[in-house]
Amino acid sequence: MPLHHTSPIDVLCVGAGTYDLVYSVDRHPQPDEKIRANSFIGCGGGPAANGAVTVARLGLQAAFVGYLGNDIFGNAHIDELRQVGVNTDLVVRGEYSSALSVVMVKPDGSRALVNYRTPESFLAAGSVDCSTVDTRVILFDGHEPCISPMLARSARHRGIITVLDAGSIHSGTEELASLVDYLVCSERFGLDFTGESAENRALEKLGSYASNVIITLGERGLAWKNSSGSGRLQAYKVKAVDTTGAGDVFHGALAACLAQKREWLESLAYASAAGALCCMKTGARLGIPTKEEVEEFLKTQEG
Repeated sequence: MPLHHTSPIDVLCVGAGTYDLVYSVDRHPQPDEKIRANSFIGCGGGPAANGAVTVARLGLQAAFVGYLGNDIFGNAHIDELRQVGVNTDLVVRGEYSSALSVVMVKPDGSRALVNYRTPESFLAAGSVDCSTVDTRVILFDGHEPCISPMLARSARHRGIITVLDAGSIHSGTEELASLVDYLVCSERFGLDFTGESAENRALEKLGSYASNVIITLGERGLAWKNSSGSGRLQAYKVKAVDTTGAGDVFHGALAACLAQKREWLESLAYASAAGALCCMKTGARLGIPTKEEVEEFLKTQEG
């Protein structure tokens, strides 16, 4: 299945595409309790799919590689992707249901999430041909474990920059950790994967897997390490409405910066700003900012 695109892809995003059912609630329910939501939003989601939309909204060319079912959720999701300009030529459609997430968001922006994906919908090795795709960066989320490792090895051979969004430990993220140029992980992944109890020690250990490591720390910002040194970046202060997808947007924006060959600290600040802005609206997909919104936000921070 070739990618029918006349110009190079800046970022190829490989992994999960879900459909999110987002409920705003006063509090998360207790066992055997029924509560009423204050509002509801349905929108596309998933780390890789959100990353692709982020790249597109930031004015670059993005393509998504993943599975969407031939159902109402898959139809709605692929329409969303196409509307913002994401290339969907490598999206696989099939009889198995689309992945779904139910998200319950409290007034302080914290969330509870339940995800379901049928095992049969994972893409088999060789089911997607990315060998001819002209891309600058590949962003993985580990949720397509049968196709991602081979693609990461091929990318290294072809000189394509690779990024891993490692939110949690599973077979996909474990195998990809040592195959990518940029290992960008949550605090939970960093500590669990290394067996350390502090992020500075986890950062040191992760440096043996990838040449560039970032541990995202939520409202505490991030810690990073690469050949030029190490450091920390504080999070931008915003009024969080829904934190769902903030990490996805951070990864997508960072991949976009890498595709543009931006300076390292500038890239971290830009991606952090994009992630912070995502927290200011309900629904991960609806909160993904545009290039103009990120640039305007950064200007206000400089002042």
